[in-house]
Amino acid sequence: MADHKHNHSADEVKTATIAETDNFMIWTAEDGEGETTYNLELGNVTLHFFKEEWDEFLKLVRSIKK
Repeated sequence: MADHKHNHSADEVKTATIAETDNFMIWTAEDGEGETTYNLELGNVTLHFFKEEWDEFLKLVRSIKK
């Protein structure tokens, strides 16, 4: 897992990879005001979540029964 951090100015976005596979990646982006978004890359589609939405999405995924 690689972290990509940029601290050049207050307007700069800091990103960090949370997890990745050959086909998917989850990463965060923190803006200059400290708000974090969670980003789920699925091939050529990226879903963007705010913290509350991300927490709800994780709850949904964890509820999946095998």
